[in-house]
Amino acid sequence: MSERGALRARLELLAREIAKFGVVGVVGLVVNIAVSNLLWRYTDIPTVRAGLLATFVAILCNYVGFRYWTYRDRDKTGRTRELTLFLLFSAVGAVIETGVLYMATYGFGWDTPVQSNVFKIVGIGIATLFRFWSYRTWVFKALPAPSEGVADKEALVTVPAPAVRVEADPARR
Repeated sequence: MSERGALRARLELLAREIAKFGVVGVVGLVVNIAVSNLLWRYTDIPTVRAGLLATFVAILCNYVGFRYWTYRDRDKTGRTRELTLFLLFSAVGAVIETGVLYMATYGFGWDTPVQSNVFKIVGIGIATLFRFWSYRTWVFKALPAPSEGVADKEALVTVPAPAVRVEADPARR
């Protein structure tokens, strides 16, 4: 395949990955905003805490979507490592997202329902850029391409020894 064709194929794969990431992200966004608004409306939990709780609910939904749809073809070994890194990078994203809401609410006093939703979405947008990069780079690692590491894979393949046929002693027949 030519360099141009290889580049085009890689860009098409990246575009599909971004689209799938986006679909899961939109589902997470709906969950996040719905839970936030339910908590803001029906509980006395402060704005930022309710937003943070909603973020963690969305993170759990997103993990399922990412693992079983967006990155289903990625390395599935080391689930403990994967989940640990996912939660770590999600927590960093939650800090980014909640930081924007915190600044709007307590820094500028913008805490009407509309303002809270706007800054929640702005925070989600900024955090999403970080999450996309970190998840694809560290959490859901790509499997090596078939042409990569062929010699290494061949070295790991064990070929069974040929079967040795043992015939009965002719004298015993």
